[in-house]
Amino acid sequence: MNSNAVMAAGAVCWRKIDGRIHVLVIHREDRRDISLPKGKVDPGESLPQTAVREIKEETGLTIALGIPLGATHYTLPNGKPKEVHYWAAHVSNSAIAKSTFRPNSEVAALEWLPIDKARRELHYDVDREVLDIFSSYVDQGVTETFAMILLRHAKAQDPAKFKGSDQKRPLIARGREQALDIAPSVAAFGPKKLVSSVSLRCVETIEPLSQLIGKDVVLVKEISQHAFVDEHPALRALVGKRIRKGKTSVLCSHGPVLPEILRELALATGTALLTDHSRAALLDTASFSVFHLNAKHPSAGIIAVETHDSLV
Repeated sequence: MNSNAVMAAGAVCWRKIDGRIHVLVIHREDRRDISLPKGKVDPGESLPQTAVREIKEETGLTIALGIPLGATHYTLPNGKPKEVHYWAAHVSNSAIAKSTFRPNSEVAALEWLPIDKARRELHYDVDREVLDIFSSYVDQGVTETFAMILLRHAKAQDPAKFKGSDQKRPLIARGREQALDIAPSVAAFGPKKLVSSVSLRCVETIEPLSQLIGKDVVLVKEISQHAFVDEHPALRALVGKRIRKGKTSVLCSHGPVLPEILRELALATGTALLTDHSRAALLDTASFSVFHLNAKHPSAGIIAVETHDSLV
């Protein structure tokens, strides 16, 4: 990311109409143009948060982010650079039914168009570039996806100074702030299952996310730092089960364990681990990586990976 740029985020929202993929474009009243929905990052907000919030504000749709589609870069009329990050987002029938959109001074209308027609109607080359990336995934048969999200616990008390079992070592004040900070970012990907190490520092890290999305946390020893060496077959079974379910899951664990979880993820999906994959498992505290998989063919391997850090 360019630290001097105006940062923004958006999504290529898509759904099937009569068996054909359509994407959502917005007609903006003030600019007299047709574009993809997006908006600027608010202070203290992550890019995934921004994408979900802006889609809700501009279209009335509640979405979960899918595969990342890269970023566009261009210069604003005032000379400042702007950087916009995009994701794909499947819009369900229930989201359509619950849409709160009303034409307003910013967005006059929403329109669902086939990809080829949307490409012709969009006013800006940078929007067409993003749509072309999405279209390439469609051509590869990659539309519906889910993710395995690996989350490292937030900052905990120094083990050298903590008296007691390492399993009971809690977060420090900064760690609790980190846990609150990252919860909306992880929630942007629509997790359906929350799994945590039994260690207190992991439980305290994932608890704000649990409260935010209203889902309970399943505590397991298989991904705990003190147990994973002796529970390798159980770790493999745990990862395999989550992939078979085909639902986005969060696994909150420890720095030394996360590369092992990734290894099992690679084995279960037939993925040849690349440097970028391995690097994504070497997380700082309160950071997470999202490994995207094809919902219909998870054995085709990891499609994309992205890493996000706490802003605290």
